[in-house]
Amino acid sequence: MLKVATVNVNGIRAAFRKGMDTWLEQAEPDVVLAQEVRASEEITSELFGDDWQVAVNASQLKGRAGVAVAVRKSSPWHLAESEADTVPVEVPQDGGRWLEAVLARENESGEEDARVRVISAYFHSGEVGTEKQDHKMAHLERIGERLEHLLPADSASENKEPLVLVAGDFNVVHTERDIKNWKPNHNKRAGVLDEEIAFLDRWRDQGWVDVVRNLAGEVQGPYSWWSWRGKAFDNDAGWRIDYQFATPQLAQLARSQQVDRSEAYDQRFSDHAPVVVTYEI
Repeated sequence: MLKVATVNVNGIRAAFRKGMDTWLEQAEPDVVLAQEVRASEEITSELFGDDWQVAVNASQLKGRAGVAVAVRKSSPWHLAESEADTVPVEVPQDGGRWLEAVLARENESGEEDARVRVISAYFHSGEVGTEKQDHKMAHLERIGERLEHLLPADSASENKEPLVLVAGDFNVVHTERDIKNWKPNHNKRAGVLDEEIAFLDRWRDQGWVDVVRNLAGEVQGPYSWWSWRGKAFDNDAGWRIDYQFATPQLAQLARSQQVDRSEAYDQRFSDHAPVVVTYEI
């Protein structure tokens, strides 16, 4: 089994102060894909501790963005290699938003018997009518190009489909089922715009599978983000903007999903909850 958790930590230092270490002990993921770490690889590695192998793509802008891949050393999997900035960086705001890592597993004979490429992704939040939205749309285009390269149209027919997982904070809801208050937000707020949703539609049509939706079925939610403001968390007025998108072959190996929602508002270590999927590989 490969248990993968993705979570926007909203600052890795703050997250550990608020109890992320307790969640790690209880959830026992093999791999954590973290977004908005806002820290260097050295600091992030120190926080995770000696039991973890950590890679970070930090933002050039201090205190902003940053993505990480952390692999538990006691897991059968290990970090074989990592590639930062695979999506071309054309504007400073794109820094620290994409980190690819190859996970490798060895059998009892010490021979490698499986590989999975995992990607920790942090999309722009955007803001309607501002330059932030322009950056978001440009970044979505670049991500689309990378996803097409990772899952070529002829890969299935040639039996060359790779095991690839793109997970993280996409900052886009896909349908009405992914947000509590659809009508007040649809085409009025960034993250709920048809022009953004069109990218998720395109990737789905290309073959990428929304693993959580596939496992959960056509239900409302499960949400993964709630505003700090007001009673959003208490009223479960959430958004599902944290995804695990997998190539079809990997998606078929997914066995369970869960959102590790805290029991109470003051017990959260982030405004996002970890989205956890277990794969049988």
